[in-house]
Amino acid sequence: MRLDGWRQRAPHKDSLGPKVRAVIEPAIAALGGDPDPECWIVWGDDPAVRYTLLALSEAGLVLVAVRVNVPQEGPRSSAKLVRWNRVQTGELAMEIGAGHRLLSFQVEGQVLRGSDAEAEEIAAFALDVFAGMDGRPLGTRSSAGARVKAAGATAAAGRPAVLRLPGPEGSSR
Repeated sequence: MRLDGWRQRAPHKDSLGPKVRAVIEPAIAALGGDPDPECWIVWGDDPAVRYTLLALSEAGLVLVAVRVNVPQEGPRSSAKLVRWNRVQTGELAMEIGAGHRLLSFQVEGQVLRGSDAEAEEIAAFALDVFAGMDGRPLGTRSSAGARVKAAGATAAAGRPAVLRLPGPEGSSR
């Protein structure tokens, strides 16, 4: 999902307000990201105070630590670029039962968890991270999401679901 799409999902109205975006967007752009990048936000325990944004760029994964309201200063961000060959990931794991999907994925120490539709979005983001790590083009999210939805529909119909992930050369395994 693009950064603009996260505005409606923010659990606190000021978490992605104009003042906060004014400290996020220049940090991402300075490290080689798009002004409105594909990203994931890990809201954490108190998104009204701080959260972490993970943005995809051609050079690597941009991690932005955001503090929403620093006393006497306003919003603040701290960003770093982790080159694709240095990005650390855990396993991408999905559990399916009773028509629901639970997914977890760890990237750069951040645990992404979700169920059902959010699980599909996390899986698509994770596949983009893997694409970047493999040197493949970014932006495969829509096709990955379609594969996950198709596999879910197949499983719901009582047939075994097979999810084909792209290999390092862009071919299906």
